Amino acid sequence: MAVLRDYTALSFDVYGTLIDWESGMLTGLKPLTDQLETEISDDAVLEMHARNESFAQAQTPGRAYSDILATVYRRCAEELGLAADWEACARYGASVPDWPAFEDSAEALAYLKQHYRMIVLSNVDNRSFAGSAKRLKIDWDGVFTAEDVGSYKPNQRNFDYLLAGVARMGLNKSELLHTAESMFHDHVPGRANGLDNAWIYRRHAKQGFGATMDPGDLAETTFRFNSMKEMAEAHESGKI
Repeated sequence: MAVLRDYTALSFDVYGTLIDWESGMLTGLKPLTDQLETEISDDAVLEMHARNESFAQAQTPGRAYSDILATVYRRCAEELGLAADWEACARYGASVPDWPAFEDSAEALAYLKQHYRMIVLSNVDNRSFAGSAKRLKIDWDGVFTAEDVGSYKPNQRNFDYLLAGVARMGLNKSELLHTAESMFHDHVPGRANGLDNAWIYRRHAKQGFGATMDPGDLAETTFRFNSMKEMAEAHESGKI
């Protein structure tokens, strides 16, 4: 049975795992949702966002994430029967660096950095990630973004890029633990590529999949934690 100390590198999804993108999205979409006469639930807003984001990423995989988000804002406005000028769309697209980190992320990453090579595999552009990286406060050993790859997870190209990058670092796939919240973007395709995984189940107290698409069937998980703090504590204990 695997334990966390069996691995020498961690690859991370960032948004939803380390950065609280759902809070960032809900705040960024308030100029739209505040105009509604009938209240809409947070989950309904996030599910609307997920649909429009996933479609835009699949249809225009070479566009930067900030541009994808600007289009998502416009599509959400249309879906809600509201008007949105392009300046408002672009402001939302540029909002990623403002999205907060989860309270436990920076401290847990600082601890794990002492024991692992730390790698990012993120559906974002480099400028947006640079803003978020300031909140996470560690030096990453590898940063692989959708802008680098030219496609968005769960596309196979993103995992090919990750595995090629890991090989260049002199690591075997068996040494890598893919660490993420999203079943749709990360765990289903990650397991299909033979990666061991740690599910950081941030939404454990909520229904549905929030800002990610329903993956259909859940992927098998090597480890499951409800937070990064739990993962760091499990490693420190040496029992998991």
